[in-house]
Amino acid sequence: MNQNRAAPAPMHEQLHQDAEGVILFDADLSPQVDGAWFDLDYWRERAALSTLGGGRGGIAVIATPAGECVLRHYRRGGMVAALMGDRYLWTGADRTRSVAEFRLLQAMGKLGLPVPHVVAARYQRAGLYYRADLITRRIAETGTLAECLAEGRLDAELAQEVGALVARFHREGIWHADLNAHNVLVAPAALYLIDFDRGRIRAPGAGWRMANLQRLRRSLFKLGAAADGEEAFDQKIWPPLMYGYERTLSA
Repeated sequence: MNQNRAAPAPMHEQLHQDAEGVILFDADLSPQVDGAWFDLDYWRERAALSTLGGGRGGIAVIATPAGECVLRHYRRGGMVAALMGDRYLWTGADRTRSVAEFRLLQAMGKLGLPVPHVVAARYQRAGLYYRADLITRRIAETGTLAECLAEGRLDAELAQEVGALVARFHREGIWHADLNAHNVLVAPAALYLIDFDRGRIRAPGAGWRMANLQRLRRSLFKLGAAADGEEAFDQKIWPPLMYGYERTLSA
């Protein structure tokens, strides 16, 4: 049986094509998006660009007609980055990283899941390869779970909320390819998941769900959540996280 299910196509997407590439955008958020939206110099010249730390090369925040947004250029990580940089092998428009994430975010938004509103995606093809970008609405007044951990604010209550957050996505079959503490946003009234590059909708399965949770656990360990020892972590943090997860998953 095929274990992956395709995300439904968004209802209000528009396509813009020019000499620089193809842009897919949500016409409900902005009636028109062109190549200038993906140009950092364009926003810099208008004093509409700021940057934040994190990610590969930081995050560009742009003040657009659709509101404050995050502009992300897809870049490879690891050893392959030295060879390929920001280039990806072309296997079709719908399989580009930007279009796939655009449509997955649209699908999750329709399910009421706490993710950023996607504004636009672009790919620029050159022969066998392409480059890609994504624009999403910025979620205000948030910090990452990693920052909460560094500030000593990861307690049992927050851990339970994180577990419930992950369960909401797993209940809908959403697999996050890089579930780590940097991709969980904590706002005063809600938690969010971000960065769904390579994510997808999967058939229900305990195996991939637990593997996803273990990835989050390793991230927390790497960032120092077990500084007082694994036993203390397994007594104070992981049980409430799993309680929140299991209660929400079965709700």
